[in-house]
Amino acid sequence: MGNLIKVLGKDLENCPHFFLDFENAQPTEAETAVWNQVSAVLEEAHGILAELQSYNGAGQEIREAIQNPNDLQLQEKAWNAVCPLVAKLKRFYEFSLRLENALRSLLEALTSPPYAPMQHLEREQALAKQFAEILHFTLSFDELKMTNPAIQNDFSYYRRTISRNRLNNQQLEAENEVNNEMANRMSLFYAEATPMLKTLSNATTKFVSENKTLPIEDTTDCLSTMACVCRVMLETPEYRCRFTNTDTMLFCMRVMVGVIILYDHVHPVGAFAKTSKIDMKGCIKVLKEQPSNSVEGLLNALRYTTRHLNDDSTSKQIRALLQ
Repeated sequence: MGNLIKVLGKDLENCPHFFLDFENAQPTEAETAVWNQVSAVLEEAHGILAELQSYNGAGQEIREAIQNPNDLQLQEKAWNAVCPLVAKLKRFYEFSLRLENALRSLLEALTSPPYAPMQHLEREQALAKQFAEILHFTLSFDELKMTNPAIQNDFSYYRRTISRNRLNNQQLEAENEVNNEMANRMSLFYAEATPMLKTLSNATTKFVSENKTLPIEDTTDCLSTMACVCRVMLETPEYRCRFTNTDTMLFCMRVMVGVIILYDHVHPVGAFAKTSKIDMKGCIKVLKEQPSNSVEGLLNALRYTTRHLNDDSTSKQIRALLQ
């Protein structure tokens, strides 16, 4: 990810003077238990993304089966093509649940007393890095999912076939793999434009609501600080020139957008209000200045997965920037 990025307090209205090492941070003894738990989940993330990237779907087999409803051989061929794909979609969904638990563990560690969130981020660099990696994975997954209509098509065909054969009293072995209850949960998950982000947003909101003794500012300050740090890394040539490759730029952009969306879901007035601790104009401008092909997907995430963009408290200037 490049060299240590030094973030100077004078550059950040709401952020302290400290390093965020997104490459080399190693867990201290105090971080080890949570780090090991989250690390086990993150180890799966690369494989999940690789599987999703190579997901081609069973479009041809499904079309042939639909066009020839009386050809049992084509029906069987389509079914045999779809079943392993649905098993793969189930693995993706189950991974989202593990990712949710990992996020919760990180939120607990990065907001717990006696330290303030900013102190946590400075002291617990390895956990901050893992938090960033979860957000990077989440937006990467959702970008791939949004550009692959085969996922919805395959799953819809699977559900229709299950329903039809249940009515015909036929027993299907694959229903044990993805039964009706699991299929319902998966259907809700994949119906979302950005399912992983929705999962994390819900998890963050739930974390705040369940921890009533923890001031909500502890969570939102953690998120706004990370957004500030990423923005400064991206917009400051002195910091940007230390990046060794373009992956670091995209990593920072995804993390920045991810924490903005979580902040907007958790904070009562959201990320776009004048009282927000996130410089939304600066964040949007720095995104638009980047040459990456993924920028439009990140802007769409801000447009369509935030809660407060269309509130009256959002300035016309910010709305215009996101048009």
